[in-house]
This record gives sequence, structure tokens and C-alpha cells, in this order.
Amino acid sequence: MIQEFRLPDLGEGLPEAELVQWMVAEGDTVTLNQTIAEVETAKAVVELPSPYAGVVSKLHAQAGDIVAVGSVLIAYDLPGENGSGDAMRAGRAEVRAEASAPAEATAQAPAQTRAESRAETAAEAPAEEKAQPNLVGYGAAPQASGRPQRRARAAAASVSAPRADTAVLEAAPHDVLHAAETIDVPLERPRSTPPVRKLAKDLGIDLALVEPTGATGLITRGDVEAYAERVGARTPAVAEPESAESVPSTPAALAGREGPRETRTPIRGVRKHTAAAMVRSAFTAPHVTTFLTVDVTATTELLASLKADRSLEGHRIGILAVAAKAVCLALTRAPELNSRWDEENGEIVEFGYVNLGIAAATQRGLVVPNIRDADAMTLVELADAIGALAQTARAGKTAPAEMMGGTFSITNVGVFGVDAGTPILNPGEAGILALGAVRRQPWEHHGEIALREVMTLALSFDHRLVDGEQGSRFLADVGAILREPGRAMLLR
Repeated sequence: MIQEFRLPDLGEGLPEAELVQWMVAEGDTVTLNQTIAEVETAKAVVELPSPYAGVVSKLHAQAGDIVAVGSVLIAYDLPGENGSGDAMRAGRAEVRAEASAPAEATAQAPAQTRAESRAETAAEAPAEEKAQPNLVGYGAAPQASGRPQRRARAAAASVSAPRADTAVLEAAPHDVLHAAETIDVPLERPRSTPPVRKLAKDLGIDLALVEPTGATGLITRGDVEAYAERVGARTPAVAEPESAESVPSTPAALAGREGPRETRTPIRGVRKHTAAAMVRSAFTAPHVTTFLTVDVTATTELLASLKADRSLEGHRIGILAVAAKAVCLALTRAPELNSRWDEENGEIVEFGYVNLGIAAATQRGLVVPNIRDADAMTLVELADAIGALAQTARAGKTAPAEMMGGTFSITNVGVFGVDAGTPILNPGEAGILALGAVRRQPWEHHGEIALREVMTLALSFDHRLVDGEQGSRFLADVGAILREPGRAMLLR
């Protein structure tokens, strides 16, 4: 029996998702919870596990398609209770055997006869199926090990043809590549992430020629860059016009320029979501930004001593972790910064916990996953949580749930050498703190001029929830802790 699987709501209320790649093809036998596809929402790349065990009968979308939630994504041929599923699979095996025969033998068996045979076999399937749990996009059992079984595809050209018929391969719903011109069985597209595929395309590199170095077989950015360095790959230049008289003369300064003069990228995924959220935030919450420049020499000395402590070996504690701890402590004295304006219910929601968002710049755009109950963590625990969060974000594996429910955020623009900025609030939050670069510069210290480690803090807050005094006191508290980390002992 044919069973359809529709794209589920992935738990974040988004209306659509982009199909990144299929992990199966039509004719594959899949098991329950085996990964069948990767889809990219406005927040993350999500793996879809199979809600059924059976044979893939049809793929209803191609890589790059935007699929609406609730639309049919894939159809399965499920085995019946009377064992007719085995007969159906046997029938398909016969068809595959016929397709693998030479062109002369194939010509003797008309396609119409084989189609009728398949129709008769399908008609014998029972009207009811064995119920399989519909997991709505999320798996509950261990994923099957090994790769899915591939159905052999016959070459469209005759035996005497020098290469396979590329028109047939291009029409296939599953992405396929030739390992060589003489191979007539298409292979699965090399596994990689969307940013890596874009990099390879920009460099003019065929991913089928790149050897993955990791144990998982996933081609990484480093693999592509290493291959490009070996072969000297460069971005293809724009093709020359047929006639030099048909276009104006090119200035000498542009004669050696390579690559297209402009590139258009569809506004999708994280970047589209971030843009909409920032516009909504900027035109909904009245932003106010205050600045404070702080001598953080004592904090940098503390970090140096922690780095030399053997008992903390393996923990990377940096200025961001100390700032995160300072924010959690300061919020206990400024609960207005840890609240939300609930327009729908006409209420101000004040949180008794801190879900601390950490802005992370990735190849897919800016994401702000948050650390749950950060206020209950020690400095070491915060540092470990920030490191794990950043690693997950860079790999594009941040779950949508990890980017929801934040109460306050931090963005570290100092890592880019920037001194200060005016950060925009994450929607639904009352405050966001930007950390500038730590610079060694002349500074007044104990009545004298000395070289000190200095950084600038920028706090943006929602003026509906926080007035100038409250915001300034909060920023002063954070600055005081960074100036003298021992002051944290005075705060709850």
C-alpha cells in the first residue's frame, strides 16, 4: 500500500522549509527512523527520520525546492499483512533485472507489458497496511546502521554508446553524478553541507573528486580547500563575448578581473529569518543604547591565572565567559532587563531565571542559541556551555528549540577587532550586551597614566521595559565586575 509522508511542523511554527538533499532515492528500502533527507528551516538544518519502514516509491520534491509544511514530501510502498509486499519487491527486482539487460534484450520486452505487470502486482496489495508510528519528523528509535540499498538504474544508451545518457540522469529525482564518462550507473551525490557545496561551486570543483578525510564520509570545507590548493582551482572567469564590437571597451584596470561582476543569492533560511526578526525588533521595541569603557586588566590577569591552573586544563575560559557570569549576577539586581513585553495579553513578564543567548556568526548567517538557566552555572560551566554552543552553531547543527526562549543576549563583536556597536534586540528580549575588543592603551590608574587592558561595553534595551536609570545601573554593575572580578563576591 502507498503511504504518503507530509513535511511536518518542526517545532518552531515556520510555514516552510528548503529541501537541502535527499539521503534516499526512489526504490530504496528504508528502515524506521533512518534519515531520509536534510531540510533547512529559517533557523537550522534538520535531519528528517523516516516514519515508516518500506520502499520509497516516489520523491515529491527535489533538492533546492521550498516545501510548505503539510505538503507531501515522500511516498512509501509499505508491505501488506498477507506478504504481498514481498511479491511487490520481487516484481521490482524482476524489473530491475530486465533494465540491466543489454539494449537488444530490453527491446524484446516492451515497456507497456512490464508496466501492466507492475500494475497487476500492485492491485494484489491489501487495502490495509501495518500501522507504523508517525514520528512527525523526529525519531524515537536508533537509526539504522549502514547505507540504504541502491536500486540499479539502466543506462539509457545502447551498449555501443560511448557514455551514459545524461538526459535520463538529469531527469532523475535524486542528485546523481558520473564517476567517469564510461560508467553507466549513477552514484549518490557526495555528502556535504550547503556552505561547502557553495564553496565548491564558486571554485569550480566537482565534489565527486574530493576525498573526505573524516570518519563519517562528510566532505568538509577543509577538504575542498585542500583539493583546490592541490589542483590550483580558481573561480571561472566570465566568458568573453563573441564580438568585441558588441560591448564597450573594458577599462585596463578591469582587464585582469576574474569572476562574475555580480552574484545573486536567494534570501532564504537563517538570513531571511534574521532579517525579518531584526526589522520587527527595530520597529517594535524603542531601542536605547548606552556605552561604558572599562579597565579590564584585573579580569585578563584572572584569565591568565586560570589558564595556568592545571586543575582547569581542558576548559577554555575567556572574556566572554566572565562577561556572561557578570551579566547573570547583575540581572539579579536589575530584573527589568530580564523581562518581556507581552503585547497580546497586556502584561510584563518578569523571568526568575536567565536563558542567556550567545550570538554566533556562521556561514548560514547569525544565530542566537541560548544557554538554559545560565544563572545557576559556575564560571567553568558557563565557559564549557559557550564552547559547546559555538561548536554546534559552526557545524550548522543548532536545534530550533535551542534558539527559542531566550531572556537576555550577549554579542561579542570584539573578536572581529571592533571597539563598539549598537546591537539590535533579539525579539522578545529586553536587553542585549555587546562586548568590544580588549585593547592595551594608556589609561588613568591610581592617579597616574599606565598601559592597561581596556574594552567598551554597549547595552541596548527596550525603553518600554527599562528606563535610563535602570539600564545605566545594570551596565555599571557589569563593568564593575569586569573591572574588579572580586566584586562578584558582593553580589548574589
